[in-house]
Amino acid sequence: MIRVLLAEDMHMVRGALVALLNLESDIEVVAEVASGDEILPTAKAVQPDVAVIDIDLPGKDGLTAAMEIHESLPDVHTLILTSLGRPGTVRRALDAKVNGFLLKDAPSDKLANAVRSVAVGRRVIDSELALAAWETDECPLTPREIEILRLAARGRNVADIASELYLSPGTVRNYLAAVVTKLNARNRVHAIRIATEAEWL
Repeated sequence: MIRVLLAEDMHMVRGALVALLNLESDIEVVAEVASGDEILPTAKAVQPDVAVIDIDLPGKDGLTAAMEIHESLPDVHTLILTSLGRPGTVRRALDAKVNGFLLKDAPSDKLANAVRSVAVGRRVIDSELALAAWETDECPLTPREIEILRLAARGRNVADIASELYLSPGTVRNYLAAVVTKLNARNRVHAIRIATEAEWL
């Protein structure tokens, strides 16, 4: 019997997923939670074989929770469900070392089969999502450039960013200029939009 922990904040969706999985003779949902903060403590308590996690949860997001499970409970496999098929999200999921990544509107038998595959250590990625991730560009920015652009996106000015990161204002301006150049952006605002849409921030 494959023991499943299910994390989904929408009550009706969670109920439907639990019912679908419990119809399978070899799958049992042993715990269900509605927020990302509950995932790791519940997983530690019930020791599931697979954690099926919605990517958008209140509290911690699904990918953060999946990373925590990977670090603390390496024997628990993770399957991420998402209604967002954006390439950047897929890349983040792969970086988080999740075992599976599936669109929420996939047929019910596909979900059950994905749980079975993930339970035995196979990687399951929806083919359309995998293709989109394969075709998307790698982020050309360095971690420091992303950090500075993220602060700029939050409305911080050059002086604020310089103070927060213990850099000179001139250095911050140089980083932002490099970002604009690398992204072929018209200006800083355009660079923020490009990076946000690509899910690099």
